Amino acid sequence: MAITIKKCTLDDVNKLQEISYVTFNETFKEQNSPENMHAYLEKAFNLRKLESELAHPFSQFLFAYVGEEVAGYLKVNTHEAQTEDMGEESLEIERIYIKSEFQKHGLGKNLLNKAIQIAAEQEKKKIWLGVWEKNENAIAFYKKMGFVQTGSHSFYMGDEEQTDFIMVKTLTGR
Repeated sequence: MAITIKKCTLDDVNKLQEISYVTFNETFKEQNSPENMHAYLEKAFNLRKLESELAHPFSQFLFAYVGEEVAGYLKVNTHEAQTEDMGEESLEIERIYIKSEFQKHGLGKNLLNKAIQIAAEQEKKKIWLGVWEKNENAIAFYKKMGFVQTGSHSFYMGDEEQTDFIMVKTLTGR
């Protein structure tokens, strides 16, 4: 499976919204109420919010293509764009989502390695992310990739408070 990773631009905002809705829905709809899913999708992935995030100087979105199809995407943040204050030496993976039909084919690893490459280019010492405590597949993947749980924070899905584990990977050679 040939995978291509390309940076998103403002011209890609509609494509970004579509892949965001699809992948988030596939990942979380079974464990959350339709009302909370709808509220979250409308808040997190409305076009104005995505345009603002795409334009932020310390955030980057990257699409993973399989052939001509967007199969998943990655969002990374540094500096004040991070969702938690983890310091100037950290890069956050805010989102890494893959369409269900493309999971277990190396796309997640490709996107994670791209995030590590970006962190290395920016001379970051740590890479971190938040992952829902009930997303066992993702937690297992991140542990396999060298991340360790260092804490947790609240995440709101509509009006429901949930817990995300904070997982950190220290980059070697920094």
